[in-house]
Amino acid sequence: MGTEADSQHLHVDTFLVASGRPERSPGSPANVAVELTSTYAADGPVNYARSGNPTWNAFEEALGGLEGGHALVHASGMGAISAALGLVPAGGTVVAPDTTYNGTGDLLVAHEKAGGTVVRVHATDTAGFVAALESADLLWLESPTNPLMDVTELDVVLARSRELGVTSVVDNTLSTPLLCRPLSLGADVVVHSVTKYLSGHSDVVLGATVVADTERGRAIGDRLRRHRTLHGAIAGPMEVFLALRGLRTLSVRFERASASAAELARRLEGHPAVERVRYPGSGAMVSIDVAGDADAAERVCASTRLWLHATSLGGVESQLERRRRHPSESEQVPVNLVRLSVGIEHVDDLWADLRQALDHA
Repeated sequence: MGTEADSQHLHVDTFLVASGRPERSPGSPANVAVELTSTYAADGPVNYARSGNPTWNAFEEALGGLEGGHALVHASGMGAISAALGLVPAGGTVVAPDTTYNGTGDLLVAHEKAGGTVVRVHATDTAGFVAALESADLLWLESPTNPLMDVTELDVVLARSRELGVTSVVDNTLSTPLLCRPLSLGADVVVHSVTKYLSGHSDVVLGATVVADTERGRAIGDRLRRHRTLHGAIAGPMEVFLALRGLRTLSVRFERASASAAELARRLEGHPAVERVRYPGSGAMVSIDVAGDADAAERVCASTRLWLHATSLGGVESQLERRRRHPSESEQVPVNLVRLSVGIEHVDDLWADLRQALDHA
């Protein structure tokens, strides 16, 4: 079990439960072990724990099959993003959305300060992306973008990137492989913050990259693996074990959260304290522009009792935050924008809590 080929013959719900398991034999365990070691005896498949671990292998097998490629687990989402951006040559040109996850944005600014070029295009400007790719070394995409929830025509932009031989990376954290498989659309690399939906319980910090099972993809995967090993941004085996356990329930968690997000987006449209609802039409993320200023948005976040005021997303508990409270957030993000990560609580309880917070904002 657990190969990409298996994912073509099983429903995704089944694959999530069955992949990354030990071989079955009489008396064998149902789950992989947590391999707590730094050292291996010589002449085996792994010579030192910075380069490999059997617990990693099981998670990578499951996520790789889910995305349709080969996965590498990293110490954090930022570790995965850093490795992917490390594919850009010194002084190279990156084409990216004009608003991204702010950690990615910080690294893009650092690339510019080091002499590189970043061409920023609005996420919905397909023609702008296609034109910018003529001089690009790397294409970076998020769809939907975080936190504006703008959607890019991935198939068109990735097709042009592939025609020009431009390396392409898609951060698939918000969509998850349940909604989008960028490798099948022509992406070279998929990035995940495993901390979020894949693990799903707000108890680990991990990241991942996934590359296609092609000669080009394997070559890029070798570069990502070397980056992980040499930079030392490796994952702890216990965290990876927990992420694999969380991955088992991704389908049911995401289905519930997405259904609630759609219903909340509908209800929020009618609330007088909401100027704008930013919902991409699927998934479990919604952003709203609260009527008024930054203080009004902060009052909403401070007034909830069930929603957790926190700077994360993708957990079983619903979370919200005014994103411009962070100095590194893009100035294109409105000061009154509140990002909502919808969890798996009952939608009526979530709405009652959110409504009372908006009523008193």
